[in-house]
Amino acid sequence: MFTRAIVRKPCRAMLNGLSEANMGDPNYALACEQHQDYINALKECGLQVTELPAIEEFPDSCFVEDVALLTPKCAILTHPGAISRRGETSHIEDAISEFYPNIERIDSSGHVEAGDIMMVANHFYIGLSDRTDVNGATQLINILAKHNLTGSMVEMSELLHLKTGLSYLENNKLLTFGEMNTHPDFTQFNRVEIDGDEGYAANSVWINDTVLVPKGFPKALHKIQQLGYKTREVAMSEFQKLDGGLSCLSLRF
Repeated sequence: MFTRAIVRKPCRAMLNGLSEANMGDPNYALACEQHQDYINALKECGLQVTELPAIEEFPDSCFVEDVALLTPKCAILTHPGAISRRGETSHIEDAISEFYPNIERIDSSGHVEAGDIMMVANHFYIGLSDRTDVNGATQLINILAKHNLTGSMVEMSELLHLKTGLSYLENNKLLTFGEMNTHPDFTQFNRVEIDGDEGYAANSVWINDTVLVPKGFPKALHKIQQLGYKTREVAMSEFQKLDGGLSCLSLRF
């Protein structure tokens, strides 16, 4: 169960954010509306939400998930693979330190973005991507081991981040998309495949038995509801334009 979340308001500079989506520029006013609804959804799931102010120097800074990993036993500041995002970690540290007195760090010899990390109980799957490398993943696994947690690296070739194609919905249920549908590292899970034309919805978020689902993906929504979960749709169109998914917009712990 989660009790808290940390979010950061979008900045006007988000129009200059990193993107491979080719979906056009985000509408800032609409992004702010969608972000507020996202916060409302977190609160509906019972979370106390810490809302951090926008920081214009970092266009992608609303995607707080990438710059820190919050586990039940420790907090870890990452070292993002995207050069333009590396300064974001210092801005998230103060907010995290209120809840985690001792913060671990990935040093600059390796790269990790937490969008590449999926937690299943006490194990952390770490996707190797353009944003997360073997050095960073090895550092992360060593930090986790200090806290009696485990980690393993996941080879992949098609996804921006691991959680672009995976969402763990607890109870051994795993949403998958693309190369993750048949990935050998996840054969033990009950895999629920998201159709290719709705792949964005593979990044849905389980929070206290409710699953947040991006709005506009009816087949994915139906599949998740068929599993017995309560669902809450959240419009994400402006963040999708910046390659951002539902999990990216918060740190949940």
